[in-house]
Amino acid sequence: MMEARCQCGQLSVALPGPSASVVACHCGYCQRRSGSPFGVLAYYPDESVTITGEATRYARPTAAGGTFETFFCPTCGSTVYARAGKHPTKLGISVGAICDPGYPAPVRSAWEEGKHAWVVIPEPAEHYPRGRS
Repeated sequence: MMEARCQCGQLSVALPGPSASVVACHCGYCQRRSGSPFGVLAYYPDESVTITGEATRYARPTAAGGTFETFFCPTCGSTVYARAGKHPTKLGISVGAICDPGYPAPVRSAWEEGKHAWVVIPEPAEHYPRGRS
């Protein structure tokens, strides 16, 4: 088992292990959400994770007309997980909240039109200038 958690430990998610679906996103929203040049989420089926603690939800519209929700700790503000409206049965776990330097690299890199020039997402990741269709 693995765990993702916020800085203060109030909000956590128990995970079955590494995910095969790890996505880096370089859109401005993910840059602001993560406070870094890109966000990285590892996607898990809802039934495979267990959330403990209280989360505050923030929802925003997507370029495709859907909704993207982020869930963060109301105490320390750390974003721990997210849900894309186009994948309603999957939870995206912030890889930084897992805090494991051996965690798998992204298999996809999206919205690279907003990627900082010095950021390199290594092959064999799939690369998309915008979102994946």
